[in-house]
Amino acid sequence: MSVKSSDPLVNRHGLLARMRRGSTPYLLLAPTMVLLLVFLLYPLLSIGYFSLQQYNVSQPWDNGFIGLDNFRAMLADDLFWSSLVVTAKWVVVQVGLQLVFGLVLALIVNEAFRGRGLARAVLFSPWAVSGVLTTTIWLLLYNPAVGVNRYLADLGLGEYGTSLLASGDTAFWAAVLAELWRGVPFFTILILADLQSAPGELYEAAQVDGAGRIRRFWSITLPHLRNSIILATLLRGVWEFNNVDLLYTLTGGGPANATTTLPLYVARVAIDSKEFGYGSALTIAAFVILGLVTVLYLKLTNFGREPNE
Repeated sequence: MSVKSSDPLVNRHGLLARMRRGSTPYLLLAPTMVLLLVFLLYPLLSIGYFSLQQYNVSQPWDNGFIGLDNFRAMLADDLFWSSLVVTAKWVVVQVGLQLVFGLVLALIVNEAFRGRGLARAVLFSPWAVSGVLTTTIWLLLYNPAVGVNRYLADLGLGEYGTSLLASGDTAFWAAVLAELWRGVPFFTILILADLQSAPGELYEAAQVDGAGRIRRFWSITLPHLRNSIILATLLRGVWEFNNVDLLYTLTGGGPANATTTLPLYVARVAIDSKEFGYGSALTIAAFVILGLVTVLYLKLTNFGREPNE
């Protein structure tokens, strides 16, 4: 049985020691929290302020407080709604296809075969290429004079002098193909890393019980990869939602706004037209939409929990 000291000086020193131990984690986190406040909170507050302003650096005489007029104009903006539809289509198509191809490739390179290291290096290499360089590669591939279209025309599958990026019917899917080349390795890397930790004894037991490859995949592999797939699709969905570099340099949002996503529309309004007030309002709308979708997705998928919880 412990006996408390009746000496007030000893008790005070003990209290101070406990307070120091309790405050140490917060002191260690303080520099990071300060940086987060500076680099995250301040830009958010600035965007909120400018969204209530008429702010165009090329027309300073018209600048001033206008309240919610930017948001009213946004709700009546047809291009805002069409860019929102294109954004949803872009994210769903990109994340869905990247997940399927990434999962298939991860399962392939997880098997033991000669040249597996080289195959992994080739598959992962597009992930190291920047968006602008990716655009340059695919602009050459889509070039009507020296690209793929010329050879397709030689086979009678197209016309000479045309480009997949010039038509509203094909530009979106041409951009999808270019982004797939860059995005699939992300899923492959993440899923392959999780496959390495799959319990081998479960596969051995299932094989002894007569379970085939498909049954083992559905009963062991897929449940094991559940959280990795949820996390990968969430991260990639956020990145694809905010994708600007490839679309801006590949199509510029055209033709006829067929590839204009909401973040790309923000860039065109704020950077090209210098309408920082309206661009800030669009940014807030994008932030709120992305936040709500993220919370809903995590809620529906029960990320971090077992399926039966």
